[in-house]
Amino acid sequence: MNFDALIIGTGQAGPALAARLDKAGMKVAVVERARFGGTCVNNGCTPTKALVASAYAAQLARRAGDYGVRLSSVSLNMKKVKARKDAIVAQSVNNLGKWMHGLKNAKVFHGHARFVDKETIQVGRETLNADKIFLDVGGRPLVPKMEGIDKVPFLTNESMMDVDFVPKHLLIVGGSYIGLEFAQMYRRFGSRVTVVEMTPQLIGREDPDVSEEIRQILDAGDIEIRLKAECLSLTRVKSGSGSDIRIGLDCADKNKHARGSHLLLAVGRVPNTDDLGLELAGVQTDKRGYIEVDEGLKTSNPRVWALGDCNGKGAFTHTSYNDYEIVADNLLGNAGRKYTDRIPVYALYTDPPLGRVGMSEAEIRKAGIQALVGKRPMTRVARAVEKGETQGFLKIHVEESSKRILGAALLGTGCDEAVHSLIDAIYARTPIHEFQRRVRIHPTVGELLPTVLENLKPL
Repeated sequence: MNFDALIIGTGQAGPALAARLDKAGMKVAVVERARFGGTCVNNGCTPTKALVASAYAAQLARRAGDYGVRLSSVSLNMKKVKARKDAIVAQSVNNLGKWMHGLKNAKVFHGHARFVDKETIQVGRETLNADKIFLDVGGRPLVPKMEGIDKVPFLTNESMMDVDFVPKHLLIVGGSYIGLEFAQMYRRFGSRVTVVEMTPQLIGREDPDVSEEIRQILDAGDIEIRLKAECLSLTRVKSGSGSDIRIGLDCADKNKHARGSHLLLAVGRVPNTDDLGLELAGVQTDKRGYIEVDEGLKTSNPRVWALGDCNGKGAFTHTSYNDYEIVADNLLGNAGRKYTDRIPVYALYTDPPLGRVGMSEAEIRKAGIQALVGKRPMTRVARAVEKGETQGFLKIHVEESSKRILGAALLGTGCDEAVHSLIDAIYARTPIHEFQRRVRIHPTVGELLPTVLENLKPL
């Protein structure tokens, strides 16, 4: 069967691209081997943020007395928590499926796609040809090579979606974004939680003060953090009538270990590129399996583009969707857009959340930029005080010569939203005196961002 365009995968980039090309009158084939929506909808953003919401509700109920509210007791029904999450996911998946099947010029194929040659895909018994092929195949959890990994049961961020109980003691290997979100939510669900991280600090890509503040927030939430666990090993040990999982933290000292009832591996992700027959299509990947692309997201095969997690250029839902926008605008409008033009922006959904935009301290120093930094604790943000959620701080980096904003780390209540106040300013290279002139709503977190810039110090 011949098509103008063939899209493999229905994560955040694929469906939007299919709809855009369909509207342009192109004959489109869409291939999905599992469920519509990809990682975000099925086992990423949507379900985890639904669980985070339940965990926040449980924590808020426990703190009701702080707000003058009396509750006789607080209990958790994990089966209902999971059912709520599942219902939200199902609605998203079903709506997306109906939308895709309803496109006028598009045909959906269910099955595993593999390249036959540079312009041909095999899906089951169907052979599909297209002049333009788009890969939106996403990624999956990395299962590391660790001593004893084949001897113990473990969970990943995907299999955690099937958990309808509260583990007695959850061990989490990986002290970065995924691991910390699960750590806090399951502690609030009632599990004991131990986070094991091989490096000296949590979320190593963040500034040291951000990492340390998050560590203190988790510590205040009674989450055990074990850093510098440079040599890990796993064994099963007897526990009453059952067994526990024991994780060794130091190969030279057998007494350094942690022990729990369940194990979650949160050590990263790998792209779903190893079973597509990319070699037959002349599509090159790097040593980690990510598809190599140019600034317009075209691969080494000029007929093929790679979007979303599989190209290694963002690994966020919003960057995946931006990939779609770049490719569609370039194809249909010769826009000359490039992924390198976008500014990094993302969030960590612990409570309180971290909103990040632009350059970090390490990136500023590496670039050799002379910079200034402003900082304000959330204890001096009226909105945070009124909500009784004063952990964290606001921090903004500024170029010394131009006084333009380079980046920010906002850690505190509402900061996953407040960070958007800075995105346009950074894209526009707005000097801080102009940024400070805007009138903002009171009481909000965002209104205090101009005050962070009043007392700048050398970085």
